[in-house]
Amino acid sequence: MLLAVLQGVSELFPISSLGHTVLVPALLRWPIDRSDPTFLAFVVALHLGTALALVAFYRRDWIRIVGGVCTSLIRGRIEDPYARLGWLLIVGTIPLAVAGVFLEGPVRSLFGSAALVSAFLILNAFVMFAGERLKGRVYARARAMDGLSFSQGAGIGASQAFALLPGISRSGASIVAGLLSSLDHEDAARFSFLLATPAIGAASLLEFPRLLATAAHGILVEAVVGGLVAALTAYASVAFLTRYFRTNDLRPFGWYCLIFGALCLTLALMKVIG
Repeated sequence: MLLAVLQGVSELFPISSLGHTVLVPALLRWPIDRSDPTFLAFVVALHLGTALALVAFYRRDWIRIVGGVCTSLIRGRIEDPYARLGWLLIVGTIPLAVAGVFLEGPVRSLFGSAALVSAFLILNAFVMFAGERLKGRVYARARAMDGLSFSQGAGIGASQAFALLPGISRSGASIVAGLLSSLDHEDAARFSFLLATPAIGAASLLEFPRLLATAAHGILVEAVVGGLVAALTAYASVAFLTRYFRTNDLRPFGWYCLIFGALCLTLALMKVIG
């Protein structure tokens, strides 16, 4: 269940869920076989739980977004902010989907190197530091989400592809891209979490057959419980972060990634962790 809590927190906090699912088990000496069908099924359940938590938290937004997109398709034009937001999310999801198809396989080999994951986590810290430093030079006054251009929406969505590298945070990269597109922290985080819903949900549904595989039947109860724990943790995480980003920025998460990444890199180079 600790893995479920870790997924629920690290998927939405800008600290890299992939990085932490490599480094934390290595630090705690958890005997995890990432190729085991039962482990893969458990991970699918955790991702489904996270996606459902995001849908539940933003349920009012999603009802308006889906309604707005459907109305725009029927009328042939975009007439309200939620319809525009919906199309921005669609445009922003396409680059990640394309990158996932072509790059997910090649980057899987990186998951076995704690040193490389630690280095990416340190890089994640500097991405957030750079985003905070540059945002003031990009805009004098923040714009609303529905004021984004479609090219900016695509750019924010494309930034999520960097999270295919274990140690680079999907939410961190997309929030930084949002800041550089003239969003304030609150709207950049909201757009990032809305973008995460189709990204995590679609990936989970594509992997869902693994949860139903014969080899995974023995851990079905554990997978369901783990999914529920991940959902509750993710819901609490997004509730906290939406409040946090009203008045705060990414730098504390950057310092955490820098310190934790440097510690893990040192241990990896000393062969304490593999």
